[in-house]
Formats: sequence, structure tokens, C-alpha cells
Amino acid sequence: MSRRRIDIVGAGLCGSLLGIMLARRGYAVTIRELRADPRRAKVAAGRSINLALSARGIRGLKHAGIYHRVAPLLMPMRGRLIHGLDGSRELLPYGQRDYEYINSVSRAELNRLLIETAEREHGVEFLFGHAATAYDCAAAVVTMASPEGSYTLEARGLISADGAGSVIRRAYDTGGCIGPGEELLPHSYKELTIPPRRGGGFEMENDALHIWPRGDFMLIALPNPPGDFTLTLFMPNEGETSFASLDSRDKVGEFFQAYFPDVIPLIPDVVDMYQRNPVGLLGTIRCRHWHDGSRFLLIGDAAHAVVPFHGQGMNLAFEDCVVLDNILERGETDWARIFERVEREQRANANAIADMALENYVEMRDTVRDPKFALRKALSFELERRLPDRFIPRYSMVMFHDEIPYAVAQSRGRIQAELLEQLTRDADRLQDVDLDAAAMLAREKLPPL
Repeated sequence: MSRRRIDIVGAGLCGSLLGIMLARRGYAVTIRELRADPRRAKVAAGRSINLALSARGIRGLKHAGIYHRVAPLLMPMRGRLIHGLDGSRELLPYGQRDYEYINSVSRAELNRLLIETAEREHGVEFLFGHAATAYDCAAAVVTMASPEGSYTLEARGLISADGAGSVIRRAYDTGGCIGPGEELLPHSYKELTIPPRRGGGFEMENDALHIWPRGDFMLIALPNPPGDFTLTLFMPNEGETSFASLDSRDKVGEFFQAYFPDVIPLIPDVVDMYQRNPVGLLGTIRCRHWHDGSRFLLIGDAAHAVVPFHGQGMNLAFEDCVVLDNILERGETDWARIFERVEREQRANANAIADMALENYVEMRDTVRDPKFALRKALSFELERRLPDRFIPRYSMVMFHDEIPYAVAQSRGRIQAELLEQLTRDADRLQDVDLDAAAMLAREKLPPL
């Protein structure tokens, strides 16, 4: 008997991981990708963006049986190390337990590993340089371009994992069954690199995510195993201090001298690197539906791209893969029902983390500078210690508790934020808060998880 076949468009992180899961389930998987094989092609400068792997993503990798292969690529980060404009530095732990940390990982290295594992160990077929160029909604046919010429691919049980620029999604107008919406953030990003220390080693602490919050813009740095750091500057596109305003070498140099003077000694060619690397766009994608009957399923960024400020784009996509695989595990074979169930389980969660990611941008670039931020964080940890079945900080629910849906973390997080604001309104230190009364109020407002 021939193996069941399935086609995936997109060999990024989501498509490659899903390919492994489906191959393990007995499918003959073919993945088509517009790029050249990333195992042989050099990653374009300034386009890598390190990712933050947390509990939901780890669950996906373990579900596929490959976490042990990914682990050597990871750099644990236990908190945010805040760099003040005055030279001050403060570490804000992400959690209060040994396992509550996130992991920096190179997108490019992880993608290479997933593709290699899928192909060599699970027989997944990859066709690189095969680009989806159009989708005919009426005929349910994808037009593909390849080095050998154009051809068509029937959309029947097709998985569209082709990212935020998905051709299939964009073939539908806003009033159609998919109802796609793309909202660009008026801020963009540019990547830089801090090289390893001469002779080897890291120039800064390698167990933290470094943040230089400056109000309307920020710089962040994530460590890499070779000893370098990937830096990302997030800033408005237009305005007095913006990507548009830094239109000369002198202005770039003055900008870094004014706002990030401690970074300059770490990147001797910072002006050249800034001018050489491209600016990348940031945006959110939401859809009314992720599927058109049994034709295709949008998954990962193709269905729900989010801005990177909660580090959950990859983690959410990997969670999508687990949800789909679990539905197949239950014996469902009708693609329309399978696709509908994935959407039903994940769409509200995707919308929730999209909102929380936008909120976290404000927190990272601005709110962390407020003295009350550290106080509220300390109080949230204390309430978690006293009421572990009721009060878990929203950040912890998102990053460390994969059993708590994003939508639940969002709704409980709103209640908790109101409580923390109320309890710290007239307090400057944790000792100023009546902790017994605070615990009683939290117990009243929050049902057990």
C-alpha cells in the first residue's frame, strides 16, 4: 500500500517541524520552499533575529522527539539585564524557580537542524527554489515556480506554512472566508552584532537578555554559543528619533554616543554595520479563518504572525504543530474537520498572544524604567509563593506554563495587573504592602487554575 502523501508549502521552522511530526505518523511528506537550501546558502546579514525558545516550543520539540538535538544550540537567559542611560545595570529575573528561564537560539541554526533531521532521519522530501507564486481560490490550485519551470499543485489537505507573506492567504480578500488582516507596526528593526572578546569569551553576561530601554525605542542583545551577541535595535520608522532621521554617518554615530555609549566599545565598526544592514518590518497578521474547507490549513506565521516582543512567534507555531498532530493521533482523517479543529483550538490563543506581544513592547522599551515596575514584579512573586494555584505572573503563564492557554493567561493577566496597580498605588517598597490583605484580595478575584 502506498503511503499517504501530504504537501507543505514553506520549509521554515514551523513547516520543517511539522514535516517531522507527519513523517513519524506515516505520511510521505514533500515540503516546497522558495529559498535556496539554508544548509548551503549564507544567511543574509541583518536578517537572522535570534529567537527565545520557551516551554511551548520545547514541548513541540520534545513531541517530535528531537529536543535533545536542539539543546546544544540553546543559551539560557534567566532574566532581563536593564542598561540605564546613566550606566546603571539591574537584573530582573524572569521567574523565581530554577527552571524558569528562556533560551536564546539562532533561527538559522535551528532551521538547518530541523531540515537536516527531517530529510535524513524521516525521509521528508525538500524541494528548494520552488516558490508559490499564485493561488486560484476557485480552482483550489497553487501555481509554483521552480528552476525547471512552472507547475501547479492541487490544494487538497495542503499545509500552508509559508510565513507572513503567504501567497495562499493573500489570495483572499478581507471579505472572503479567510478574512486576512495585516497590520504593520510603525516601528521596525535593524540587527547588529557584538563579536566575541578577543581571545574568546563573551563581552557581557551570557545568561541574560540585555535591554537598553529608551522610551520610544530600545536595543536588545541575545547571546550565541560562539561568544557573540545578536543585537536588535527597535525604533519608530519616522519622527525626530527614528530610522528615517538617521540618514548620515554622523547622525548614526551621534545617536549611539547619546543613547548607547556603553555599546560603542563593543562594536568598533558600529556605524558601518548600521549602514550596511537592512531595516526589517514588524507586523501582526490575524485571520477570520485559517482554512478553506479541506483545501488547506494556514499554520504558523502564515495564519498569525506576531511581533517579537514576547518571544512567542516560534513557540506558538510549534504549539500549532502539536495541536494538529494530536488531532491526527485521535484518528481523525477528514481534512476539513482536522483543519477546523486546529483553528477552533488555537485561533483565540493566537489573537491573545498577538495582543500581549504588542503590550510587551511598551513594557520592554519604557515601563521597565518605572521604579514601580520592580515593585509590582516583587509583589507578584510574593503572591505566587503564597497562592501558587491562583496567582502566576502573566509573563510566567506565557513562558513557563505550556498547560495554560494564551487566552487564559491574557484574561487572568488583566485581573492581576489591576490588583498589582491597586496594591502598589501608595507603596514604594514591598514592606509597605499589607501582604496578608493582598493575598486575601487575590484569592477573591482569581479562581483556582
